[in-house]
Amino acid sequence: QVQLVESGGGLIHPGGSLRLSCVASGFTLDSYVIGWARQAPGKEREGISCTPDNDGGAYYADAVKGRFTISSDNAKNTVFLQMNKLEPEDTAIYYCAAAPRDVIVDVTTGCPYGYHHWGQGTQVTVSS
Repeated sequence: QVQLVESGGGLIHPGGSLRLSCVASGFTLDSYVIGWARQAPGKEREGISCTPDNDGGAYYADAVKGRFTISSDNAKNTVFLQMNKLEPEDTAIYYCAAAPRDVIVDVTTGCPYGYHHWGQGTQVTVSS
C-alpha cells in the first residue's frame, strides 16, 4: 500500500527557513516521480517542484525557484523540500505526491499531469 506522510511544517517568520519531509512507503523512490504542491487559502492547489528523473534534475515553479530545493534520501525513502527566504505568500498547506515514472508528463516541466498518490499535507504559515 502506497503511503506518503509529510512533516516539518509550522509557523515561521518572513525570511526564515523550513525543511519539509515526505516519508514514502509501499514503493521505492527511484521508480516514482515525486512532487511537491501547495494550496493557499482560497486558491487552487499548485505544483511547485518535482523530480522528473533519477539524474538529480528538478523542476521548480517560478514562485519558488532559487529559494526552494527538492532532494531525497533513497536509503530512507524520504523526499525533502528545503524552503529558504520564506515569504508570507508561501503560506499554504504543502503536499507531497507520487506517480509511477511511466505516466504522461508535461514536456515543459517533466512533472506528471496527475499524481496517483498524495500525502495528508503539512501547514506552513509565514507571518511576523
